[in-house]
Amino acid sequence: MGTYDDFEFENTDDLKLSVERYEEMLRKKDLYFFDSGVFEGLIDYYFEKNDPIKALKVSKLALSQHPYNNSFLIKQAQLLIATDKFGIALKVLDQAIALEPSESEAFVARSSALERLGRYDDAISCLEHALTLSDFPEEIYIGMAYVQQNKGDYFEAIKALKKCLEVNPQNLDALYEIAFCYEIVEKPEDAIKFYQDFIDEEPYSFVAWYNLGNTYNSLLLFEKAIDAYDYSILIQEDFSSAYFNKGHTLMSLERNAEAILCFKQTFEFEPPNAETHSNIGECYEKLGMMNESRSYYKKAVKLDKDHAEAWYGIGLTLEAEERWFESVHFFKTAIKLEDWNPDFWYALADAYVELNNYAEAETCFKKVIELGPDTYDVWLDYSAFFMKQDQLAEAISTIAEGIKYNPDAVELYYRMAAYCFAIGNNNEAYRNLEYALAMAPEKNELIFDYLPQLQTNKIIIDIINRYCQG
Repeated sequence: MGTYDDFEFENTDDLKLSVERYEEMLRKKDLYFFDSGVFEGLIDYYFEKNDPIKALKVSKLALSQHPYNNSFLIKQAQLLIATDKFGIALKVLDQAIALEPSESEAFVARSSALERLGRYDDAISCLEHALTLSDFPEEIYIGMAYVQQNKGDYFEAIKALKKCLEVNPQNLDALYEIAFCYEIVEKPEDAIKFYQDFIDEEPYSFVAWYNLGNTYNSLLLFEKAIDAYDYSILIQEDFSSAYFNKGHTLMSLERNAEAILCFKQTFEFEPPNAETHSNIGECYEKLGMMNESRSYYKKAVKLDKDHAEAWYGIGLTLEAEERWFESVHFFKTAIKLEDWNPDFWYALADAYVELNNYAEAETCFKKVIELGPDTYDVWLDYSAFFMKQDQLAEAISTIAEGIKYNPDAVELYYRMAAYCFAIGNNNEAYRNLEYALAMAPEKNELIFDYLPQLQTNKIIIDIINRYCQG
């Protein structure tokens, strides 16, 4: 290495100059002196450039020039943790703690290394000690919550997050994390009580209102969810996530025109994305506005060619217009992206049936059943596919198989009764009809959906009246 060049920047904020001088030193294989502020800037610069190895090299040089600067030991340990060198990091932190035992940041870093090693209780102990040393406990409580989450103790994580919010009720990270924890422990009622109590104290917390809306949504309390989102938007007019989730809630209520307005509102506050365009497309589809729907689905795939739902949506709009041949291409594209999605295979099966391509349709139906045998609709359509080809035995065996997977699906029993009447097996037909009527007499019209002529059968009408009037 060359001569020791005593070089110190007067302006430590001039990061660009600092980086240029440091890299010049490396090229020349020389050695310059930098003050501690410059070293801190260099370390942060390389770390933020996602180059922890180079940042680590800077920290070693910093320590060689400033051996009693404890912050460099802590930074070096943090960089060692970032590069998965946990054991070495702990040894460096031992030095830092020996040099300055009252430095809380060293114990926070130590907890991070211990957590990565799976030593969760030791990590928590470090954070508890850090709390006794720090005048700023807010982030330590959040760190404690993260460790508890990784340990799998979400109730303890909730306690830590509540303590964080006691210190700073405006901590958005804590508000989002506590929502996540309540969701994991499946305690939505507890979450609602927490947010209601929190809002009583902090009525202008738009994140609390937002998370309250999300929790109401999880309980299918859609009107309450919309009210909560409205409060969130009233407080924070540019909160696009609240508009987006409100849009989803309105879709659940089939208020699709209103949902479209909410989704479009997000474009005022953030760049359009494929998911939002796809949601708008779905809303227009449900409103029967296929051209508008297709337009937004196309916008979605233009932004993200791998957005499977949008390709599927385009296919659905074409299917709605009985453009079966065209729809096949889009369903196939969706399947290439998500071949595990039974809805895509189901739609493709229906298109092939309409095109009288029975071999391909049967392949698709089998795939739907393989992926989702608990979807009773597919058994109805698959059996009708056989009936369309006069394969009565296959139709009946298909419905029987569907009943095994869906014993509570009354629709299958009504269809079985219709098929049995169709082949003249009246005893079996009456048995299935009575079973279906015992389960859901109000759905008796289903027996006539497939065989309308049964409406003139006096015995069937008498049986139905007996169940419906009884």
